[in-house]
Amino acid sequence: MAGDLPEFYFRIRENGAAVFRVDSENRQRRIEMDQIAVVNIRNGEIKPQGGRALTENELAAIRGWIASRQAVLAARELDDIHRAVDHLNLTTQWAQSKASDAQLDVVTDALLMAMHDLRSVLVRKKAERIIGGAGAERTEE
Repeated sequence: MAGDLPEFYFRIRENGAAVFRVDSENRQRRIEMDQIAVVNIRNGEIKPQGGRALTENELAAIRGWIASRQAVLAARELDDIHRAVDHLNLTTQWAQSKASDAQLDVVTDALLMAMHDLRSVLVRKKAERIIGGAGAERTEE
């Protein structure tokens, strides 16, 4: 089993992870985990723990994990947005075909405000992209 264990274990936290070195090569043949660092995924900060200095190997493994984790989180974020679009479509179908007047009274104002806010942001951002793209074309001429 010792051969199957990773060298490092990353315990996911809200904004990153606690990083542990995994050791099973001891007298009791138990798995021991020694915390070596804390990582902040948002700013890339790596804080060594226990007064230790991290080796280049440890730093490389942690940086690799940060890059991988950021890619996973970015993919999840986009997937969440696609799911929100699906959910909006399902909500539309529900409102049109199944919702009672009482149910609609409970959710209509909140949905209208959220959709108005979303539409405003999307229209503004699209206009910025169009204007920004047109400005870039003009400067190239």
